[in-house]
Amino acid sequence: MKLLLDTHVWLWALHDPSRLSHRVRDVLRNPANELWLSPVSTWEALLLNAKGRIRLPANLSEWLTAATAPLREAPLTHEIVLIAQQLPLPQRDPADRFLAATAQVMDLTLVTADDNLLRLGTIRTMKN
Repeated sequence: MKLLLDTHVWLWALHDPSRLSHRVRDVLRNPANELWLSPVSTWEALLLNAKGRIRLPANLSEWLTAATAPLREAPLTHEIVLIAQQLPLPQRDPADRFLAATAQVMDLTLVTADDNLLRLGTIRTMKN
């Protein structure tokens, strides 16, 4: 299975795995699955850290290297940006739009707890 981790799922997997469902934990541990992360999630995590909503280690460069090492990097392409603007999402959150569009364009399953993304219907999702 090819899985794109939503930002919160990635952060929970790193820092608070108890917030993940048993199913998601098992799927993330399965070496047969490809785990993908968008640089949009990195951007979102760094913004949350800067706003004090999450706390990341002081050395962000080292943290990022370790946090992304086991994951494949999903590209952010012109096609993904175009699709992101066309998605029928109620919220204007660019991160959600980019992640959903990445899942659609790259044929990935988005692992998320976000109800708006789970109800989107134009992408495959896995509920946490």
